[in-house]
Amino acid sequence: MRDVLIGIDAGTSVIKSVAFDLKGRQIASAAIPNAYETVGRTGAVQDMDRTWADTARTLVELAGKVDNLASRVVAIAVTGQGDGTWLVDRDGQPVGKGWLWLDARAGDTVARLRETGGDAERFRHTGSGLAACQQGPQLRWMLDNAPEMLDGAATGFHCKDWLYFKLTGRRATDPSEACFTFGNFRERAYSDTVIDFLDLRKQTYLLPEIVDGATTHHPLSEAAAALTGLPSGTPIVLGYVDVACTSLGAGLYDPGTDIGCSIVGSTGMHMRLATSADDVRLNADRTGYTMCLPIPGVYAQMQSNMAATLNIDWILSVAGGLLKSMGIGKSKAELLAHLDGWLAEASDRPPIFHPYISEAGERGPFVDASARASFVGLSVASGFPDMVRAVFDGLALAARDCYLAMGPLPARVRLTGGAARSASLRRILGGALGASVQTSEREEAGAAGAAMIAAVSLGLYGSMADCVAEWVRPCQRPAEPADEALVRHFEAVFPAYRQSREALRPVWQAMTRQQDDVR
Repeated sequence: MRDVLIGIDAGTSVIKSVAFDLKGRQIASAAIPNAYETVGRTGAVQDMDRTWADTARTLVELAGKVDNLASRVVAIAVTGQGDGTWLVDRDGQPVGKGWLWLDARAGDTVARLRETGGDAERFRHTGSGLAACQQGPQLRWMLDNAPEMLDGAATGFHCKDWLYFKLTGRRATDPSEACFTFGNFRERAYSDTVIDFLDLRKQTYLLPEIVDGATTHHPLSEAAAALTGLPSGTPIVLGYVDVACTSLGAGLYDPGTDIGCSIVGSTGMHMRLATSADDVRLNADRTGYTMCLPIPGVYAQMQSNMAATLNIDWILSVAGGLLKSMGIGKSKAELLAHLDGWLAEASDRPPIFHPYISEAGERGPFVDASARASFVGLSVASGFPDMVRAVFDGLALAARDCYLAMGPLPARVRLTGGAARSASLRRILGGALGASVQTSEREEAGAAGAAMIAAVSLGLYGSMADCVAEWVRPCQRPAEPADEALVRHFEAVFPAYRQSREALRPVWQAMTRQQDDVR
């Protein structure tokens, strides 16, 4: 009996293969840590062959955890980290290493393109702001600065597209990534206007076919079957970008409700549902993403902070470093255990913190590769607990900043990602958004979302709404109402947060110029 769906989620830090039964209950999972390399100050790349080998290995390990998996698997769906540029030649061999979404080498390219008159029209087509993480600006940077990087390249993939190619031999991408980089989201197709704006008309040979996994699938190749131990011919479904899949698994698609969805992990991703192309709200700053969902006429709008829990990691590293200098060793787990205590000791009026700790700057709700984190309002009365509280508040204020760029604040936010486990962060986020916060018992929302696309593609459900009813709603925990005192606090603080981050932009840029001059 075939009764197992597999979702692959190839993230930046870990690659997972997860087995679900046909009602969405998780059976088992296998995970392998992922790794990337830095290139200079702003580059970030990943070994493509290793990424595929590790993905195949997770499938082999999953087979060791699920009895008779080979005879039970219905389909495999694959999603993965978005953006980036993964080039292959005519024989399907990697051309260099895959550029990741973390790669900021194209930052100056983006700044130049955004100043041209054509960017407003490009934004109208894609519904997505230009950012250094995207394949379009990355290809433009290569052509302008290192054209030899494209020698021999025949196809430009994203991470999940590369894995789909290795599983099936098909060169394809999905509607979500195709459109927010090179396309028209209304038509779910490539756009000549966007390609011409990027001056990439001569490189259109790199663009793979757009395949909608919600309606199409391809068979597992014999080579991939031999490597994974799964039957050749098994249907393989190309999922949408990982953020779109996670939004499905976490409950963003819930028509008729005022729902937002935030993924608070290393990065912060904040989404609203648009139930038609006309419902998509494009902001004057030309930022954010519009992602096609695997549902006709439905989209997820997203604003994304480059760094979310990375800010918490940073403040913990500061604490750990100070303790180590005094001969006191504390693990990250031990430091995490102190967070609630520090938050309890903090003033209810902490300094303002701008959570732009990433070396790649910020991409939502504004784009600036020079953006850097800062404390505003420190005084002699400020202690370390106040700085910890300011970091948590800063994450929540950044989320509010992102949601307001997409329209009114939602009444409820469905929260996923590692930080969703923190009651303190849920409470602070709910206060900043003035919204109830709801989490899910589902641990692997991205892999689940990919598997849900496969379930609909293979006709196991008549619609995504039917699939959501069985896969998502039973996993939702009761909503936690917003703390009214915190709501009032953040209403008062937010104007100063936004005003100060806007005032600091020329300072960030001046600091970046100074650093470049020193180098």
